[in-house]
Amino acid sequence: MSKKLITSPSPHIRGRRTTQNLMGDVVIALLPALAAACYLFGARALLLSAVCVFSCVFFEWTLCRLLKMDSAIGDLSAVVTGLLLAFNLPAALPLWMAVIGSFTAIVVVKGLFGGIGQNFANPAIVARIVLFVSFSSAMTTWVKPFSYQYPTADVITTATPLALMRNGRWTEYADLFWGTTGGCLGETCAAALLLGGVYLVIRRVISPLVPLVYLGTVALGAFLGGQDVLFHLLSGGLMLGAIFMATDYTTSPTTTWGRVLFAFGCGAITILIRLFGSYAEGVSFAILFMNLLTPYLEKATLPRVIGGATE
Repeated sequence: MSKKLITSPSPHIRGRRTTQNLMGDVVIALLPALAAACYLFGARALLLSAVCVFSCVFFEWTLCRLLKMDSAIGDLSAVVTGLLLAFNLPAALPLWMAVIGSFTAIVVVKGLFGGIGQNFANPAIVARIVLFVSFSSAMTTWVKPFSYQYPTADVITTATPLALMRNGRWTEYADLFWGTTGGCLGETCAAALLLGGVYLVIRRVISPLVPLVYLGTVALGAFLGGQDVLFHLLSGGLMLGAIFMATDYTTSPTTTWGRVLFAFGCGAITILIRLFGSYAEGVSFAILFMNLLTPYLEKATLPRVIGGATE
């Protein structure tokens, strides 16, 4: 009896992880930051997060129906996008603007490019930038923690730590670590974000390489620029971006050296904007720019296949 050698393209080894349980782990990792946001900004934080998640899921479901595709809402990627978008918004942002951000993230950035795995950039990052450019006043109105009692319209506003630093005012490290400062919903509490990051590393959802290189590059740039290193590490959206958005599977390189270059670029652009730009924060723009370079980094660092042809 003759035996046949059956060949097939890779992958030859398949794991048990699915998109759904990977995204489920990311949702779990985001829960500490969500709890911190609700504690710091009250029920408004929960409402804004719910609107973002619901509208992202709705737009995902609607787009699939219109294009006659299988529903993708079960993979939880729209839920993750909704939470990340909410975490990139100030607590006082009008809800209808959040819906516009959800539409941008799901329909424009993700859906029109083919759905999950096909988007050219992180949807939440692009949505934040679009909202910032379109509604700059609303996107830079920061609510002081513990002052928002929804639905009361009168709230106490404040500046972010990075903006205060530019005006010669300082913020205590403890306030930065626990999140009792002005800023977007999910970016102020470094402790909650670090807790979520540790969970993702333990669950092997992300590699610590990108966050460490990203944070290390910002720290080095701050040191060389004569700035307070710890202040820059704990301020703004750096922790949120480095842990949850720069590690996005679709928009970051898969090769080791590609990831190193990607993270280094994110860190370098972030600190350059913070030190020399007119805008106090640079995380969103840095990640978006490096997302655009991901295909080139991937190609430049892709190892040669053993036995393959050389150019």
